[in-house]
Amino acid sequence: MPLLVIVLLVVLGFIALLPLALVQRYRAGTSRQLARGWLATVNVVGLAISIVFFLTGAAMTSIWVPYALRYTVAGLAFGGMLGVIGLALTRWERGSRSLHFTPNRWLVLAITLLVTARVLYGFWRAWQSWRSAIDGGSWVIASGAAGALAAGALVLGYYLTYWIGVRRRLTRHRRIAK
Repeated sequence: MPLLVIVLLVVLGFIALLPLALVQRYRAGTSRQLARGWLATVNVVGLAISIVFFLTGAAMTSIWVPYALRYTVAGLAFGGMLGVIGLALTRWERGSRSLHFTPNRWLVLAITLLVTARVLYGFWRAWQSWRSAIDGGSWVIASGAAGALAAGALVLGYYLTYWIGVRRRLTRHRRIAK
């Protein structure tokens, strides 16, 4: 019994700290940053691996949830398009030996709000789906899992495209600086 209370307190603690984490994510996402090649490469590789696992999970989920894989692929594509827009709206500052960038505040805010709305909707839908399960409906289908996968894929697609673009800009900047 005490273990259940501890787990419940940890989960509630994470839920309570979620707004702070989202604000910090926005602040970090809109700050002026030094483009570092190793960091861009680590981000691209990490995001690519995450996307492979994400697509694998979506493919398995599509066995039970209709259109889960289709929504995930659409979210990745839309996220990639947003990444290209984000690169175009980013402020680039070239120094003699460095490249700094500042992501567009409005686009970062929109993505942060999308994640926030999806998390809040997920909590609300989870509550509603448990009620649906009591009435005999499938709570997995009723939970809106396909939409959640699409929102997650959008964020992954955006950041993968964005970091590929940062890496390419940095490579071009180094070539010009030589």
